[in-house]
Amino acid sequence: MVMKGFGKYWGYIVLVLLLTAWWTTKIGPPVLVALSVLVTLYFLFQAPIWCGAINRDQTLCRRNASGLLLGCSYRQHKWQKLKMMVVPPMWRKLNHGLWASPTTGLATIGALLGIASTLAGLVKPLFS
Repeated sequence: MVMKGFGKYWGYIVLVLLLTAWWTTKIGPPVLVALSVLVTLYFLFQAPIWCGAINRDQTLCRRNASGLLLGCSYRQHKWQKLKMMVVPPMWRKLNHGLWASPTTGLATIGALLGIASTLAGLVKPLFS
């Protein structure tokens, strides 16, 4: 029973492994890139956070969602989050939703670290 609830937070463990791998000089770039991609995908598509889409009364939706880019179970909220990502004038609303709660902020930081680590892992062999 404990593992069932623990399983949805596996990305945080991989994030700690990734941060540790950057301080270890014996880990090669392929492992760093693989861990980075896993962390990025987890926080963008699977991390348990609040939806953050805008309701009709202009408040943020507080229903459970999976990942920063997916909305809750309401189909309209899923499309709204996708639209917020693609349409430049809506980026401000998306940015506001990315920092709406501590868990969402932590997921945002994790996703940014994963993206930066992926890029750094790909560039690292060029400078070695």
